[in-house]
Formats: sequence, structure tokens, C-alpha cells
Amino acid sequence: MNMNQSPVASTLDRLAFIGNYLPRLCGIATFTTDLCEAVASIYSATTCIALPVNDIEAGYPYPARVRFELAEKNIESYRRAADFLNINNVDLVSLQHEYGIFGGRAGSHILTLLRELRMPVVTTLHTILRDPDTDQKRVLQEIAALSDRLVVMSTRGAEFLRDIYGVSPKKIDLIPHGIPDVPFVDPSFNKDLFGVEGKIVLLSFGLLSASKGIENVISALPAILARHPNVVYIVLGATHPHVVKNEGETYRISLQWLAQEKGVDGQVIFYNRFVSLEELIEFIGVADIYITPYLNEAQITSGTLAYTLGAGKAVVSTPYWYAEEMLAEGRGVLVPFQDPAALAEQVNLLLDQESQRHAMRKKAYIFGREMIWPRVAGRYMESFLNARAEHRHFAHAEFAVKPLDKRPGELPPLKLDHLNTMTDETGMLQHAIFTVPNYNEGYCIDDNARALMVSALLEALGNERAPELGSRYLAFIWYAFNTETGRFRNFMDYQRRWLEASGSDDSHGRTLWALGTVLGSTNTSAMHSMAGWVFEQALPAILDTTSPRAWAFAIMGIQEYLQRFGGDRRASQVREELSKRLLTLYQNQRSEEWRWYENRLTYCNAALPHALLLCGEAMSNAAMTEAGLESLTWLTELQRSDAGHFVPIGSNGFYTKGGKRARFDQQPVEAQAMVSACLEAYRITTQKQWRKEAHRAFDWFLGRNDLNMPIYDPTTGGCRDGLHPDRPNENQGAESTLAFLQALLELRLAEITPLSMEDAQQ
Repeated sequence: MNMNQSPVASTLDRLAFIGNYLPRLCGIATFTTDLCEAVASIYSATTCIALPVNDIEAGYPYPARVRFELAEKNIESYRRAADFLNINNVDLVSLQHEYGIFGGRAGSHILTLLRELRMPVVTTLHTILRDPDTDQKRVLQEIAALSDRLVVMSTRGAEFLRDIYGVSPKKIDLIPHGIPDVPFVDPSFNKDLFGVEGKIVLLSFGLLSASKGIENVISALPAILARHPNVVYIVLGATHPHVVKNEGETYRISLQWLAQEKGVDGQVIFYNRFVSLEELIEFIGVADIYITPYLNEAQITSGTLAYTLGAGKAVVSTPYWYAEEMLAEGRGVLVPFQDPAALAEQVNLLLDQESQRHAMRKKAYIFGREMIWPRVAGRYMESFLNARAEHRHFAHAEFAVKPLDKRPGELPPLKLDHLNTMTDETGMLQHAIFTVPNYNEGYCIDDNARALMVSALLEALGNERAPELGSRYLAFIWYAFNTETGRFRNFMDYQRRWLEASGSDDSHGRTLWALGTVLGSTNTSAMHSMAGWVFEQALPAILDTTSPRAWAFAIMGIQEYLQRFGGDRRASQVREELSKRLLTLYQNQRSEEWRWYENRLTYCNAALPHALLLCGEAMSNAAMTEAGLESLTWLTELQRSDAGHFVPIGSNGFYTKGGKRARFDQQPVEAQAMVSACLEAYRITTQKQWRKEAHRAFDWFLGRNDLNMPIYDPTTGGCRDGLHPDRPNENQGAESTLAFLQALLELRLAEITPLSMEDAQQ
């Protein structure tokens, strides 16, 4: 499209823009709104609708263009959004991607929506990490696979996509950040509007957070004022809503204290509010120098820098990636990170050399002419039309839209009624008589550890009750820890009296698993502090245990923990020691007929290969991976009936090598352990047989078992305590209910967690 001509008529009748949207206060909301409005303004024949993501239950007072609202942490809203787009004849979706605005691990909930869309997708990437963690990389790779075109705003972003994420350059469009079209004005023209006439104005703006580095400008002010006493520094923008929610105004207050300490509080002006575009243009207009003092290089784009550059401002910035590119060729000045002295020196030089400052302004303004929204909207329409022309994902019959409750293979709905019934102010009660809690049996740490893991999974899926429940179960675990022995007590009666000084090896390992899961996957800082202390104190004792299952449980917890704290040397050493023990057991016991770790199969059997699979992948140990896969394959075949359904080893005698296998009583924890292990095998190998095995084990809960009777109770959300030869056990205890919920939630997470680009394209 020739941008010097009037835009041609679009062949796209209906466009949908997904991202945050004004009046939500964030940069993505501003960008999505501006892009949507610019396209709608230029291409009047195209209907533009918006689907924003809400981070609060009440949502926001959106304009009429908003047609559907997604709940950030509610996975079902993403599925419904896909249905909405499919049935409303949307020609193309423009997605604004930033990890933090979507629910799920690394924002993976958005994949649920993308996987079900029938129309082309063009995704604008607002963050492209140079050093992503495993989840971040996999999420972005699948987004790339599901998108027809990807838009980046800098050359470096395109390089990262190609070199780090393996995206073909042919799929990438470089389109600059859009900016309003403003005239090139003298900064003195409107200074009287703000009471700064006769002053030299330094400006920083944007939602305030500690990463902005404003303290370095304040620290530089004494040296600037010594040479230019008529300088004022305006800090424009409200504190980021998420910062206010989690930290209050601590950062802003610290800046005010710093200004007082430096003796410059009379020259610093804080405007603590989110201003309209018209007000923002006026503020930018009065700035003599704009400063972006960000603290690190890892920023691939910046709307604030784009705005001020395009307005023809002299800019002093730290050398983050986007600034290096935008301010090249004399369009601005770069200073080192966290160096107030260097910043002061460059500001003084620009103020001393007016001709140099104005030359810089002119270069910036001319460069910014290609960034004004009418031109950027035109470039986006080119990308949209190309995506439409290249789109090859035709809608087959199986993609016909169905209500959520009619989808083939849909997992049962999440129902927490019985979990709530079994939870009191102390924690998770152990047993039930039918569906009524049995107070006589009290509590145990095993079940509270299981419940804590379930709460972490609930949080990952956006359940609002998860933090409250997790806090209660974690408090029980904290109380159960015996600092004198370094071990956990297990059984407590209903009067809250401990019945032992130290619990079993397996309960110790399982509790470490739960604590590691909290530390590795939840985002509640208060829980991190408590769980971290207990995890650290309890970890050494696992080396003194003799139970292979305790080792396996602990390995799972350590692995979760190391996902976030990979530098913890002691945790890595404990994982290495325990995994070597498991591998040695397997190598010593294994034969062609008996591919197992012990001479007996008992309970939670699949946890043993699961742990070795985790270690094999994390430690790049092929022997562990091979042993894990071989033993898990043997176990799946052993636990498959002639009819093809899952038959766990019965607890009424278990199965000793050379002996008779117990068929009953079949326990829910066996199905849960198999689901977890098979999902891990699927993540590692991407072989679909493992996903099928996971569902085969889960179907045991739903009635695909020896008696063709459901173990899961859909009326309560609970689970019966096992399968006898003639009937289910009608009691719905904690262990059984938590086993079902853990299996269900892990399968739901697997639905929305990417594996690899190849798997995403299958």
C-alpha cells in the first residue's frame, strides 16, 4: 500500500482486537485502543470490535466498541471468546501480546482461545525476551505457530524471534509503534498552562513503578541545578494499578523522600494521575528534554519514548534495546544505567548547546513522521490483508462451534463443594462418612499437603478461592513442622492434639512436594516466605529416609522449586542424590519380566517413573529418562485390562514379584499418580500415546473401570474412596477427593500448556 495515497478499500469486513482496552490504565490498553480507533477511522467500511481482558471482577466502563470481555484468570472465558469470534463472522483477529495480561503460567490461557479460532490471526508482540524461561519460550513459540503474521516494533525484536524462537523472517512484519500526529512546537508556547513559564522543563511520564529508575534523575538534579537553576522536573503518571494493589505508594513516597534528601523537592513536580491523550500532548509539548532512565536493557518497545520522539523532543535515555534503536543517528543521547552523574552531564550539555538540542529535535520529529497513527494503521492493514491471503487453516467439520457442555471429550466441570465441606478453620479433615466429615479421624499432613497442591493448581487456573484455601493448608503444614527433629508430624485429632512426634517418610516427601509446588508456581508473596522457610528447614531430613516414594515425592517438589530458584545449589544436590538412588534401585531390580524399582508394587506406583523422568530431562541424564519411560510403559501395560480400561494395582494385598496381583481395592491415588506421570511423559516426548494413557487413567474416575461405575460424584464434586469387587466405597474422604481434583486440574492445565512448535502445529 502506498502510504502517500488515500487508503484503498479493505476486503476485511469485520476485525476484532484482543488486548487490554481503555479506560483500563496500562500501556497495552492505550495501544490497543489507539490501533483499533485508527483502523476504524481510516477504513470506514470495516467494522472494528474489541475484546479486552479484565484483571478485576467488575471490569471497566468500556465504550460501545467493546463486544466481549475476557476474565484474565478464567480459562472458560477464553473458550467462550473463541466461540463468540467464530460465530460472529470475524474476518481477522489482531492480538496484542504481553505475558502479564493473560492468565495461566506465562500467560498460556490465550492459547486456549487461539487454538479454536477459524480466522487468520495477526499478533503484535509487545515483549520479546532474550532469556525466556521454558514456559515463556514455549508460549511464544505456540503463539507464533498459531498466528499467520507477527508484528514487531524494532529490528532487535525481529532478530530475537528469528534467532531465539525459530520464527521464519517471512512471517514477521516490522511496524513502528503508533503515535499521535502533533505539530513541531516551541516548548515555551504552553508553559504558562502548567505554571512553569520561564523554566526549563525535564519530563518523564508513564505508569510509575520501580523499574522506571526515576530516582536516578532526582539524584542527578543537584548537579543540573548547579549549572541551570531554573530547571524543574515533572514526573507525570499514576502509579501502576498492580503496584498500588501489591505495594501501595511505597515507591512514589520513596522518590519524594529522596527529593527532600537531595534538597530538590522544590524543583520536582509529581502529577499522580493518568492523563488523557490531549493532556499528555500538552505535557509533552512543554518539555525541553524528555528522560527515560529505565534500569535495564530488556525492553523491546516503549510507548512513552515513541510519543516523545515523534513530538520532536530532545531525549536522554538509558540504553535499553528500544532506545538504542530509536535514538540512533543523533536522534537522542544515551547514558549508562543507574549513573546519575553521566545523566546530569548529558542534560547540562544539551542545555548548554541549544543549536545541538534543536538539531536533535528536528531529526527526531522527521523520523517520527512514519510513526503517526494513520501511517501505522495503513501498515497494519497491509499485514492483515497479507495474513488473509496466506491463511491456510480452513475450518473443518470438527471445528463447528458447540456449547461448552457438548464438546467431545470435555472434562467434567470443576466443583469444589465437597472440598469446602472437608475444609474447616484448621485445615483439611481426613475422612468422611459418605459425604459428612468424620471428626473422629481428625487431620493428617498428607491430606493437607495434597490440598495445598490442589490450591496451587487452582491458582494457576485462575480460581479466586485458591489463595484463601492455600493459606489455610499451608498454615497447617507450618504448625506440623517440628523444628527439633526437622520432620513433620502427621496425625492430629479433632481437638488439635498431635498424635506423634514425627510422621512417615512418605508424608515428609509429599509435604516437600507441596511446598515446592507453592514456591515454584504460585504468586502470593506471603505464602512464598512461609513455604520457603519450612522447605529449607525440612529438606535435609529427606536424605535420611528409606522410602523410594518419599524420594520421588520430594524430587517432584524440588523440581517445582527449581523452576523458579534454579540457582539453589543445595536443592540441586539433594535432587541429584535422590534421583541416583532411584536409578540404582531400578538398575538392580530390573529384569525383562519385571521392569520395576522394587520387588513389590504397592501404592502411588507411577510416582517413581515420574520422578526419574523429571530428573532425566532437568539434568540431561539419558539413563534416567530411559529408565523412567521404560518402567512407566511397563506399568501402563500391566494396569490395562483386556477391554482397554485402566486397572490399578489393588490395595488389598498389592502385587509382589512372583505372587498374585490384587485386583481390588482400587484406589483413586493410583489413577491420579498415573495421570501425572503420563502427562509428564507427554511433555517430554510429545508422543500422543502418553496423553491417551493419561485420559485412560482419568476415565477410571468417570466409570470406565472394572465395574463400569463412576467413582467421581458430580453432585458434590467429591470422589468415592475406592472400588471394591462389587461396589464403590461410598465414603468421600480427603485423599480420594483431592486425587480426583489434582488429576482433573492437571489435565486442564495440560490443555492450555504448550509443548513445542511441532506439537502445536499437529
